Amino acid sequence: MSEYFHSVRLDKSKCIGCTNCIKRCPTEAIRVRDGKAHILEERCIDCGECIRVCPEHAKYAITDTFEMLRKFKYRLAIPAPSLFGQFAGKLSDIEIIATLKMLGFDEVLEVALGADYVSMAYRKYFQRQDVLRPAISSACPALVRLIQVRFPTLIPHIIPIESPMEITAYLAKKEFAEKQNIALTEVGVFFISPCPAKVTAVRQPVASSTYVDGIISISEIYGLIIRNHSKLRHFPELLKTSRPRASSGGLRWARPGGESIGFSNNISHVQVQGIDHIIKVLEQVEMGKLRNVDFLELQACPGGCLGGPLTVENPFVARVYLNQMANDRTETAGITAEEFQGIEDSGALYFNADIKARQIMRLDEDIAKALEKVEKVENLTQSLPGLDCGACGSPTCRALAEDIVQGLANRTYCTIELRSDVRKLAERMLEFAQHLPPTMEKKTQEAKKDEDE
Repeated sequence: MSEYFHSVRLDKSKCIGCTNCIKRCPTEAIRVRDGKAHILEERCIDCGECIRVCPEHAKYAITDTFEMLRKFKYRLAIPAPSLFGQFAGKLSDIEIIATLKMLGFDEVLEVALGADYVSMAYRKYFQRQDVLRPAISSACPALVRLIQVRFPTLIPHIIPIESPMEITAYLAKKEFAEKQNIALTEVGVFFISPCPAKVTAVRQPVASSTYVDGIISISEIYGLIIRNHSKLRHFPELLKTSRPRASSGGLRWARPGGESIGFSNNISHVQVQGIDHIIKVLEQVEMGKLRNVDFLELQACPGGCLGGPLTVENPFVARVYLNQMANDRTETAGITAEEFQGIEDSGALYFNADIKARQIMRLDEDIAKALEKVEKVENLTQSLPGLDCGACGSPTCRALAEDIVQGLANRTYCTIELRSDVRKLAERMLEFAQHLPPTMEKKTQEAKKDEDE
């Protein structure tokens, strides 16, 4: 059995070996060999960048289907805030929640409510004196896994507070079970997700167990909502019982800057979206250049969760609709101090285990041999062209050097060097053709003289 679960998968029948994915993968987790892509499981963080850039749609995400709902007597939906920005302003938040109930969910609780709780927890967290700055948001699972793989020294900077998804799942399951006087095992909680990283976070949590029982993608449920919302006229009671509970601030967590809205002016923060930009910022943190920044809000997808690979609407357009909905949301009750204290006392608000680094490459079990191989990698990297063209099937020249040392590739994979070698061979062949052995030179000269006569 594989050590890692991954929601991002490859359909090799569709792959044409175009190398788009290897150039965009932030952890160099993809190689192209024998004309097909290959995902290195220990490196993959399920960010979905390969899904986004693959022109052949050979990458896809594993999510749960509506068939899984049948496993539970009671089904609860916890939609991500990004779902509410997908409908071009044609559906209100009440209509979206009511339609989900009409599709078979017994109750719907917005993940934006969990975001409200996490916002309060963040504000309390920064009252501590021992906060390691800059503190990094733990809400984006792809970001957490990126740090595990590429920046393990920054793990202590991750705020040990659960994601809004987990907080909402806990609340939804607990409240419904108490209201119905039933066992928690009878209740299934399903997160409606904008990204594959959330699927992995549920199937293989990094720091605690999960209250989520299944993941349904926004792209799958979007069509069902569009096709069925008009039937709400036959179920007016659903509209009456589908009031949102989250604040406008919780709803805005889906967009860039949403996590930082609730901070006071004395908490300095930086918002970064897009995995490439995040990597550059984290490199600066590693070098100690951002010690005066209190909080880093890092979202792997461009446009925040609104730009997730499993969304439907253009993230910039979706942001406009989400802001409009948030501006109209002024009547939610908000979270009381007693409610916050209750969930804090339950232990569900914080990680119950430490985040561990993930070792992505072990050159050798023997330290001495591993050091020798490191030196070989460095020497090979220096001798390769350094163009990082990806034509060899590895994302960079250094990655090719690592593959060669590990026996996963050979030097002839470098097309630049191969072309140079072929050119040199052709020049040598021409040189050989122009110079005959001494024993044949006189005969050749006599034959040429006879032809001239």
